[in-house]
Amino acid sequence: MSRDPRYDILFEPVQIGPVTAKNRFYQVPHCNGGGYRDPSAVAEMRRVKSEGGWGVIFTEQVELHHSSEISPFIELHLWDDDDMPMLAKMSEAMHEYDALAGIELAYSGVNGPNLYSKEVPRAPSAMPIRTFTNDPVSARAMTRKDIRDLRRWHRNAFKRAKNAGYDLVCLYGAHGFGIIQHFLSTATNHRTDEYGGSLENRSRLMRELIEEGKDAIGDTCGITLRLSLDEAIGELGFSNNEVRDLIDMHSELPDLWDLAHGAWEDCSGPSRFKEEAAQQDLVSGIKSLTSKPVVGVGRFTSPDVMVKQVKSGTLDFIGCARPSIADPFLPKKIDEGRIEDIRECIGCNICISGDMTMSISRCTQNPTFMEEWRKGWHPEKMQAKGESESVLVVGAGPAGLEAARALGLRGYQVVLADAGTQLGGRVARERHLPGLSAWGRVADYREYQLSQMENVDIYLDNRLSADNILEFGFQHVVLATGSTWRNDGVARVHVVPMPTDGSIPVYTPDDIMNGLKPGGDVILFDDDHYYMGGVIAEKLVEQGARVTLVTPAAYVSEWTNNTLEQAAIHRRLVELGVDIILNQSVVQIAEQRVESECVFSGQRTNYRAGAVIMVTSRVGNDALWNELLARENEWKEHGIDSIKLIGDAQSPAPIAWATYAGHRYARELDMPDIGDDLPFRREVAELKS
Repeated sequence: MSRDPRYDILFEPVQIGPVTAKNRFYQVPHCNGGGYRDPSAVAEMRRVKSEGGWGVIFTEQVELHHSSEISPFIELHLWDDDDMPMLAKMSEAMHEYDALAGIELAYSGVNGPNLYSKEVPRAPSAMPIRTFTNDPVSARAMTRKDIRDLRRWHRNAFKRAKNAGYDLVCLYGAHGFGIIQHFLSTATNHRTDEYGGSLENRSRLMRELIEEGKDAIGDTCGITLRLSLDEAIGELGFSNNEVRDLIDMHSELPDLWDLAHGAWEDCSGPSRFKEEAAQQDLVSGIKSLTSKPVVGVGRFTSPDVMVKQVKSGTLDFIGCARPSIADPFLPKKIDEGRIEDIRECIGCNICISGDMTMSISRCTQNPTFMEEWRKGWHPEKMQAKGESESVLVVGAGPAGLEAARALGLRGYQVVLADAGTQLGGRVARERHLPGLSAWGRVADYREYQLSQMENVDIYLDNRLSADNILEFGFQHVVLATGSTWRNDGVARVHVVPMPTDGSIPVYTPDDIMNGLKPGGDVILFDDDHYYMGGVIAEKLVEQGARVTLVTPAAYVSEWTNNTLEQAAIHRRLVELGVDIILNQSVVQIAEQRVESECVFSGQRTNYRAGAVIMVTSRVGNDALWNELLARENEWKEHGIDSIKLIGDAQSPAPIAWATYAGHRYARELDMPDIGDDLPFRREVAELKS
């Protein structure tokens, strides 16, 4: 197949200062949970993107000096020459397929608590550190000498970046995380000297850093600037109007303007709350203010939307972070006319949770993300099948679908059977909840891929028994039978069933997804803390119920702080009229009332309600597995070499865990048994005397 001519414009070369990008696909800097701890994993992840056809590939933020670092978050460092080898390895990987290698230099200023370096933080003005964890530390106001030092540290970092092989150096002044933004914003810059007050003064540091960067390395490296389009924090913030004034004032200063949305929560807003190209209004018209190229983001997944961004004169480059994670080969698939093979980002933000939890990131759509080096998993290539021939996959949810797809690619004869009447399992149900329609792409992508495989057969509306499975005689059986929400309240607060006298009906998310519509006053008890409590509350309100959400956590949907959507969830529920009761646990249901208890004081409160929804925990559907395990002595006589339980059936978790489990099963089938050996590569710190 060949490229659709409509998309030719996306493959035009574009000049950025002294270098030229081969196309308009620009992987903007993004976190990955690896940083300085897992540099080879990060390098190989970027190399795969180079292979996938990206014209520009950036690192995540790279801390340029030890006096400003954001521990406990694990980012890259460029503190001294010891950091050069890992960064050089990354640039070399990016160059392998002719991408431009970019490095994002960050000085975190008022966002740098320096928990590791123990240095006193510095910022434009003296104020408390602004971090996710509200660290009880304040930054001191930078003196003129501090600013001169900062400029010198940048010059040193510019030279190191050039020597490490980078073509583009980005100064980070977006998302509230970069020192340039802190100087530009009147919310963080209260200075009265030549670096404060007017926009011209507040942009002085920006101008000095870029001009000195061009003097230091501008003959071979492009200098780019990343800014937020609008801080969206009120009158004191750096507004979209001021951004436009700034670009008009310094239109030719950087070699490229890299424009993010606002705060990180805005720029990487989940699909629940942000549509594709969500920053359109904020970025529209800015290109007319400068002759330099402009890149913007917006979870771009549609090549038609990408083309429109360029042809309308809005953007020169299509900036992608999350879409480049979901499918590192997105540009190549467009180039080769394989649009239907793109794994579209679903905007669930599970990738971001890796950075927020200081762990290797995951992707719901792409289970090979960050496993390219650790496990040798390539997103588009599977090893050939082993000595076995046939595999039965029971359950067509995320784990079963991914196992069948990956097994099919390896060349096995695969049968996928499901008791339901449609593919997708939990995804087929959850996609109909408020805001989760994009999550259906998890099933849609895999359904299409399976439809193209002659060696995969699908049987729906087939509930298999243990006798059926034994009689079929497949060499391998994998059970991906999913999970069911509990209705007894067992989770974190209650480790045994909650007391109830049956006077009030108790339901679960499964009941609501099955079409149940409880009316009147409904108490929703959320001890799950991810997205389900919030979306079920929304669904109930849509159906006409009056909802009170009770949670023992200090936040609604507390874990979604890690996916940058907690504030949006709380705001949405308040707008819908949901009563929110924090730091309270439901302790019993009796006499047509619900009794809650403060998790700190033990003080109790009673509520009258017509129904209770338990969003607490799920239990794996492992009855079939246990029956087969009890008959293990019969496996061999029926020609079965192995039966395994995977995904939610084994351990209920987010969807990304399920697709990973399915992929891992397919990768490891017929491979040598490594026993207790570590199943992935890691890097161990070098000991110094």
